[in-house]
Formats: sequence, C-alpha cells, structure tokens
Amino acid sequence: MSLVSCDVAVSLDGFVAGPHQSLEHPLGVGADTRLHTWMFDQPDANAAEIAAITHAGAFVMGRNMFGPVRGPWDTWDAVALGPWRGWWGEDPPYHAPVFVLTHHPHEPLEMEGGTTFSFVGDGPAAALELARAAAGDRDVAICGGAQTINQYLAAGMIDELRLHLVPVVLGAGERLFAGLPHLEFDQAGARATDLVTHLTYRRAPVIGQ
Repeated sequence: MSLVSCDVAVSLDGFVAGPHQSLEHPLGVGADTRLHTWMFDQPDANAAEIAAITHAGAFVMGRNMFGPVRGPWDTWDAVALGPWRGWWGEDPPYHAPVFVLTHHPHEPLEMEGGTTFSFVGDGPAAALELARAAAGDRDVAICGGAQTINQYLAAGMIDELRLHLVPVVLGAGERLFAGLPHLEFDQAGARATDLVTHLTYRRAPVIGQ
C-alpha cells in the first residue's frame, strides 16, 4: 500500500499558520512571509525537501487551505475576483488530483498542468480513499491546514510526518497537534540550514499489531 505523508512548516511554538487568516494574509498575520522563507530564499539548499512536498500522486487538503471562502461557495461570486479557484493561479504546483474537504458541494475544477480539485463532503477517510485510488502505486500527501492534519494524525492515517521547523515564535494561530490523543513516532531523519530544521518522523508501530 502506498505511503501517506505530510509536509508542514511549523513555528517553534507549534503553529502552522498565524491568527486572522484572510485574502490579504493567507497564512495569518505574522506568518505570511516567515514560515516559508526557507523555500524562497534557499531553494538550492532545501531542494530535496521542496521537491518532496509535491512528489505525491494525489493530495488531500482542508477547505481553509484551498482558500478564504467560508460558507456556501457561491457567496464568493459577489467579490470582484470572481469564483474562487485557489491561491496558486491556473497552474497549481500539484500536477495531480487534489481532494478538498468541505461541507458544501462544489463541481470539480480542472486546472492546467494536470491538477484537478475535487471536493469531498464525506469526511477525511472518504477523501483519503479517493486519493489512494487516484494515486495508484504512488504516495498520497496530506497538505493541511492544521485541523486537517490533526484529524488524520488522530485517526492514525499519516505514515510519515515531515516537519519543517522555523525559528520563529508566532504566539497564536492554528496549532499542530492541538487536542490530539497520545501518539508515538520514530525519528527517521533530521537536517538543518540556518533558516529551517527538517525533521522526519514515522508512525511508531502499535504493540500487538
């Protein structure tokens, strides 16, 4: 069976996004530039980790990661930007099927480069099943945000967790691991530059299984 992985940049105090996420501040106030500086200022030094983020054959993300729209999708039509199609323009970096968790129906969006956003209202397990089927023998990646990652961690559905730890304290926002039960991981790797520490963990086997 294919591996389910998750890559996420996180602050020293455990936040993957700052407070007050909006169209103007997609990652929240204080986090927009800081959490991902390592990707843009040091692309060569972090090339392997950057490539791994979009290496999967299918992806799952929460609705809040897909965009700032809340409530029914058609409420965004009144905004001058028109219907929302994601943060990434017409050629998103995924180049594979992406399954978006939502409580509101939405038709699939076919983008350039092989990315198709499909919207799943039946919960995380159903979205993962669809992603596995779409990925075939390739891995599946859980993208975020924090609530989505926490749901998959709590359900024991993430095999490999790759944290990109950034030396900043945000103080508030969307916290990774919030409200989770006891979980154990085996450390599988660690590497650092002056802007980020890459930590790889694998889900520890449950005794007796």
